[in-house]
Order: sequence, then structure tokens, then C-alpha cells
Amino acid sequence: MSESNARELYLDLVERCLLNTIYEDPPQDPWSGGRFRSEVREIGKDWPSKAHTMIGQKRLSNLRQLCTQVVKNGIPGDFIETGIWRGGSCILMRAVLKAYEIADRVVWCADSFEGLPPPGPSRFPQDTGDTLHNQAPLRISPEEVESNFRKYDLFDGQVRFLKGWFKDTLPSAPIERLAVLRLDGDMYQSTMEGISALYEKVSSGGYVIVDDYGAVPGCRQAISDFCRAKRFNPNLQQIDWTGVYWQKT
Repeated sequence: MSESNARELYLDLVERCLLNTIYEDPPQDPWSGGRFRSEVREIGKDWPSKAHTMIGQKRLSNLRQLCTQVVKNGIPGDFIETGIWRGGSCILMRAVLKAYEIADRVVWCADSFEGLPPPGPSRFPQDTGDTLHNQAPLRISPEEVESNFRKYDLFDGQVRFLKGWFKDTLPSAPIERLAVLRLDGDMYQSTMEGISALYEKVSSGGYVIVDDYGAVPGCRQAISDFCRAKRFNPNLQQIDWTGVYWQKT
């Protein structure tokens, strides 16, 4: 078997483990009927009870593809996800670095580890009525995420946590450059705080991925407002029903 084939097999297996399409764990959300359905897991429309990611096969494969491209093309910078849940996307990022024997990039894991913030209508009226802060399944401790990394033997010095609300952690984060910025903050506030603090650090040729663009109007509005303020119009590429990405030029 060639080195390239072995690398792809390893990353294929990591993806299946992260999605738990191997043991087919049932969802914990109230809308999926309590049973595993591969077509739902593929597009990330359930909240798994055991799997380490809820973004689905299409968005996870897109993340792998873009991380691989920046490595192969020599686009400088680290990888980051803002809003990591059980850490699945960040684990995949670290697995890509492992597979390609990359030792000079860091995977940044930014999360409050307390769930989502309650809406602040005075500053962010776009989030008025949002109830995601009440969802207990979205509150995952840093200890649980670290444990998940260790299950794949991928927790080391190339994995760094940024614990706290984005407004407090991202502007001062010790990040020089980014090759991949993945935003998964759901709300207007979380999306705007993430892209505002980090977009200028994305290298030319790097990628910005927005997980909730199609599903959450507040998230979509934050991207629109940010791009309008910065006077650029990104060439958005659709991943699935909700995820989009673009390449920074």
C-alpha cells in the first residue's frame, strides 16, 4: 500500500469514528425520532448521543478537503474552529496535520465550554428570541473535549484551547496567521465576534467556513453585515443545506 493510500484510509476511518457511522448511535434531539438514519447524519441534521461531531459527513469531508489543500499548497497559518461542541472538527484538523506529518501548525479550539450566550438584544437585536443558550446538550466541558482528543491519540502541544466567551478570548488570542477559519457559533453575536476578531489573520489563499449560514438567519446576517462593512463580496460555495465556505484572495 502506498503512503498516500494509507493516509487516506486513516482519515476515512477518523471521519467515520467522529460521525459514529460505525456504531450508528441514536440522536438525542427531539425531532429525529430517536433512531439513527444515515441520510440525516450525512447532512448533519441530528444531534448525536455519542458521536464527537454533529456537522455531518458533507461538512466534515469539506473541512478535511480544505485543510488538506492548504497543507499541499503551502498556505501559511494555523487552523481554528470557533464553537467546537465535543471537538470533532478540531480532532479532524489535528488528524490531517498528523497524516501529513505537519509539526509547525496549531489547531485552536475556541469555545465557552458553557454553551451559547444568552441573547443581548441591546447590542445584538438580531439574536432576539434565540433560545440555544437553554440547550444543555450544547454545554461540553474542556475535560470531555480533551478526553475525546485522547481517544484518537491526538492531544498534544499542537492542540490549544481558548476557553471563554469569544468577545473575551478571540481579540487577544496569540494567533499570528490562519489557513482555515471555521465559524460555528450559531448566533449573530458569536459569528460576528468570531469573524471580526480573526478574518484579518486569514492568509491569502486560506479558507473561511461558516457552519450555520443556511440554518440560522442571525448567522447569515452577521456574515452579510461584516462583508458589507469590509466592502467585499465573497464567492460563497455551498457545502450542504447550511454550510458554506469561501477562499480568501
